[in-house]
Amino acid sequence: MDIQIGKISHYYDKIGVAVIEVTNQPLKAGDTVKFSGHDKEFTQVVSSLQVEHKQVKEVKPGDSAGVKVDAPVKEGDVVYLLTK
Repeated sequence: MDIQIGKISHYYDKIGVAVIEVTNQPLKAGDTVKFSGHDKEFTQVVSSLQVEHKQVKEVKPGDSAGVKVDAPVKEGDVVYLLTK
């Protein structure tokens, strides 16, 4: 089951980093997430999380974090946590 955990608030295309506004539950490095937009969808493992340019292991609801993404995303794309 996929759990919506946030949305993309910004995307830095030159460095391939998306800013995720976490809304529902914590997001941890190592989690598998799905990015779902108007024209595409892909999954990936969160290899690193950064807050204010500092590496963190977890972000809680209400926080924003930078995540290196495997493919371009757009503002407003929804982020889901994939559960087993």
